[in-house]
Amino acid sequence: MNPSPLNEAEIAARTDAYFNRMRAIVAHFGDKRVTYAVFLRRPVVCAPALMVDWLNAVAAARGEVFDIELMHKEGEWVGAGEPLAYITGSMRALANLETLMLQKIGAACVAAHNAFQMCVALPKTAFLAMDARHCAGAEMQEIMAYAAAVGSRAAQAEGAKGFTGNANDWTAHYFGAPTGYGTMPHALIGYAGSTVRAAEMFAEAFPDDDLTVLVDYFGREITDSLGVCRHFPAMAEAGRLAVRLDTHGGRFLEGLDPQESYAVLERHAPGALRRYRSQTELRYLIGTGVSAAAIWKMRESLDDAGFPRVRIVASSGFGVEKCSVMADAHAPVDTVGTGSFIPEQWSETYATADIIAYDGEPMVKIGREFLLRPARPGPG
Repeated sequence: MNPSPLNEAEIAARTDAYFNRMRAIVAHFGDKRVTYAVFLRRPVVCAPALMVDWLNAVAAARGEVFDIELMHKEGEWVGAGEPLAYITGSMRALANLETLMLQKIGAACVAAHNAFQMCVALPKTAFLAMDARHCAGAEMQEIMAYAAAVGSRAAQAEGAKGFTGNANDWTAHYFGAPTGYGTMPHALIGYAGSTVRAAEMFAEAFPDDDLTVLVDYFGREITDSLGVCRHFPAMAEAGRLAVRLDTHGGRFLEGLDPQESYAVLERHAPGALRRYRSQTELRYLIGTGVSAAAIWKMRESLDDAGFPRVRIVASSGFGVEKCSVMADAHAPVDTVGTGSFIPEQWSETYATADIIAYDGEPMVKIGREFLLRPARPGPG
């Protein structure tokens, strides 16, 4: 991490005006030593490092020291309303940092929680973070990558494979990877004119790399997958070939319709259908797009054709709920490419900070007493 503290003019320009005015008032009437409590209103996974590193960088630039006490380790579950951190220091120095520091922790903690849930739902599946193109600029891109890595490590501690990398070089270090991963976009297949030809081009340009081929461009997922496997039998046998399903929600995977989708799941995971399901869950199981039935259909087709070592990569809308449904269906997916750990309801990411003590005297607005530090027992 290489946090930029910003210069004073930039901090002031990006900060809510009332914090700048409070700083000026405190500077005029006299400083106090204060303690802030930082919290969110929903359960999250603690992902504080971007905020902490930035605060420390600003403190150094201002010739200050902030005492930052984290109440939970990175990657730990935090309940709704529980303080994530207590930050103590000069009120004058801290007064206009609240806006920016909250931006760096709220969304990160919620995204980390989402990433954790996705990974533990599919513990035998590897994940690839493909969030960057859905982010609103570089700062969000870094926050989301960091969050996915935190959630992933928490899941890995419970035995899940978690995120093994991401799709761009800039944030690959969060996953311990030297570069971003990925082989081809749909546009390469359009350029090549066929799925097999696109695979040939990639293999010629990057002969030492494993090959993951998008197979939904022409709506012939099964046909084109088998065509690629037959063209690269050695790679298929060596386990160096994968097919990626990214079928959009407007149609079924080749060879499927509602009746056949039900039949596929009846063959492989009948229990997934024999309890109440919401309409969304049913769509994930037997609907259009990359459903559990679609993944099972692809696995059947590859195995029947003699390609059991060809891996399946799935993408398209793999959030917490879809991963849970895939787990119920025992979907044989080797890797999931996803950016859907990005929070769907942005209002859930709003972190809040309240001053809870002035010069050591506890004081907080009515209704936020739960943020006060518990009294520490005296000696003896």
